Amino acid sequence: MTYKFQVMDENNENIFASVIEAYKGIIYKIARSYCSVEDDRKDLIQEILLQLWKSFAKYNPQFRYSTWVYRIALNVAISFYRKEKSRGNISHVYTDEIFKMEDYSPPDKKEDLLLLQQFINELKPLDKALMLLYLDEKSHKEISDITGISETNAATKINRIKNLLKQKFSRINH
Repeated sequence: MTYKFQVMDENNENIFASVIEAYKGIIYKIARSYCSVEDDRKDLIQEILLQLWKSFAKYNPQFRYSTWVYRIALNVAISFYRKEKSRGNISHVYTDEIFKMEDYSPPDKKEDLLLLQQFINELKPLDKALMLLYLDEKSHKEISDITGISETNAATKINRIKNLLKQKFSRINH
């Protein structure tokens, strides 16, 4: 496969480097969410960076850089998931490392956080992406811009996912 790269001037290269530096946390979070094996995670990060580089010349300033990074990173990650699933390598993807929770949670809440992590793990790829964005406190508008679905659809899907998660918690607690 041959890649055709658009040559950037030094100013654009500096802007690109600044954007990647500013939003690398998004890239790493998504890679950790979709890959548990370090080598696969590195491959996914590399593919995300490649796609960001290839599309930088087409960046639409109407959107924030964070929206652009999220959209490309999630699309690449979901494609990666589908490719791995078709190869039968699904064990490397979507493990319990997704949405890694901090260890400083109060002891009584740790179990709930681990259950939430497990339940999110069981979601479909788009639903998982929606929850990642929701938990990152993105607005429905931002989620719409990132995922390409309408604001109404994003809100509806998120509410359905939240209700599903509540049902799972209530089954555990009863």
